[in-house]
Amino acid sequence: MPRLSEVIAALDALWPPSRAEQWDAVGTVCGDPDAEVSRVLFAVDPVQEIVDEAVKLGVDLIVAHHPLYLRGTTTVEAGTFKGRVVHTLIKNDIALHVAHTNADSADPGVSDALAGALDLRVTGPLVPDPSDPAGRRGLGRICELDHPETLREFAARAAARLPRTAQGIRAAGDPDALIRTVAVSGGSGDSLFAEVRAAGVDAFLTADLRHHPVSEARGTSPLALVDAAHWATEWPWCEQAAAQLDAISERHGWGLRTHVSRTVTDPWTAHAPSDVPSSPSI
Repeated sequence: MPRLSEVIAALDALWPPSRAEQWDAVGTVCGDPDAEVSRVLFAVDPVQEIVDEAVKLGVDLIVAHHPLYLRGTTTVEAGTFKGRVVHTLIKNDIALHVAHTNADSADPGVSDALAGALDLRVTGPLVPDPSDPAGRRGLGRICELDHPETLREFAARAAARLPRTAQGIRAAGDPDALIRTVAVSGGSGDSLFAEVRAAGVDAFLTADLRHHPVSEARGTSPLALVDAAHWATEWPWCEQAAAQLDAISERHGWGLRTHVSRTVTDPWTAHAPSDVPSSPSI
């Protein structure tokens, strides 16, 4: 079995920490470099439900997409939400490693996995990484559909192919407008509207779209917007990342057993649909 330091070196080769955004917090959060690793669990969120799942599976390492401490902390006291996570990890000899924005811009990255889940053909990055001469790394992906479909049909495609969440899928635009090209970005993507418009695509699928940016974007261009749950747009990466580590394990003869958590850690738990009135009742 490999040591944790060997597995981390392999993960860092896939998603170099140097390619993370300056504000990000990636890398190994806890774990003994000399400890042996036999089981690895991939998940989006390093929350207590995921750590409890890791304990039940006998996992030695959790690879999470989201940082545990993005803005730092002054305590890991077990009575706090994140402190309890740390205590559970250490008590059960479970390491935690984070690949966030360095996994977003990788080749393949988070948005490649999202495009794959939607059965879209990737033609290139939305925001190319200038340090990549091959032009494959970067944030977001520009994609093509095999056949044009309406915005209504494309939103239904996303609802059917992405993990089910309380939010579901929201769309902004003419439901009958034809969609041929799509930009996708796993996670929060409304900071990329300028790049999406410059790409000239018909639609943009991402998460966490807010009222004012969407209103402005719709008033600026006919671009259709499709809003999915943040967790749902990033979960496909877990399967892609697990497959990448499987390939490394086979190449080195490590015999690792990888697991992908299917625990829904999207924080929204219920959705009450409302009829759209012809005029608002306030």
